[in-house]
Order: sequence, then C-alpha cells, then structure tokens
Amino acid sequence: MSDLTRDEVAHVAHLARLRLSDEELDRFTGQLAQVLDHANDLRALDLSNVAPTAHPVDLGTVLRRDEVSAGLGRDAVLASAPAAEDGRFAVPRVLGDEP
Repeated sequence: MSDLTRDEVAHVAHLARLRLSDEELDRFTGQLAQVLDHANDLRALDLSNVAPTAHPVDLGTVLRRDEVSAGLGRDAVLASAPAAEDGRFAVPRVLGDEP
C-alpha cells in the first residue's frame, strides 16, 4: 500500500480549497492511497510496443459524409409550414408599429 500520509492529503485538500472533516481525511487518505497504488501498478507495465491512442476501440467515423445534394424547393418547404404568405413564412407580429 502507498505510504501516503493523512497530512499530505490535508495539504492537498488545503491547496484545492477543500474543507474536510477528520473522518473525511481518514477515508480519503485510504481511497487516494488505493488510486496511487493502482497508478503504480500501471506504471510497472511494459507498454513499449503499444501505440498511443485517444480511445481504446477504433470507432471510425460515425457521421455521414458531407455531400452536396439538391435541397427542397421553396414551394415544398412552404407547404409544410403552419402558415405562409406571399412566398414567405407567416409568423405572429413581434414588434408594434412604433420603432
């Protein structure tokens, strides 16, 4: 197990501006020691033949290709609108007559 001390955890908590109770200091000292032990286990692995990756599984692209295609015509778009007037969308008036 890591030789992490309660005082070191209290110092890190102080730097992070965390106010911890005595019970929390005791609990977090044990938990942080376990995390550091696990990191040391990982550090001991020989990874010289492992290529750096950003993700453990190669996902490839999950998006479709950007390809230009014909869009809908004005009449088709306006036909699906709740209201249209003079070739434009009709919406409720937002501003009054005065500027």
